[in-house]
Amino acid sequence: MTLIPVSKARQEMKELVNRVAYGKERVYFTSYKKKLVALVPIEDIEVLEAIENHDDMRVAKERIEKAKKEGTFTTEELKKRLGLDV
Repeated sequence: MTLIPVSKARQEMKELVNRVAYGKERVYFTSYKKKLVALVPIEDIEVLEAIENHDDMRVAKERIEKAKKEGTFTTEELKKRLGLDV
């Protein structure tokens, strides 16, 4: 992990991108020693997306099972329940 001020990162962007892309390093851009954003290898993002997709599928399956057990209702019924029938 590398911490680098944003002002310095501007001057070294090409080198930083190469270090991240090929060296799999993570670079945190800072301002007044506070982390603002990060430059990370694409593989890190792909792993996070896979985890999110897996979790989304789990939640969707749970909700489908709940709907099968408890039943569903029409849009008109929903409007009535929410007091939106005009």
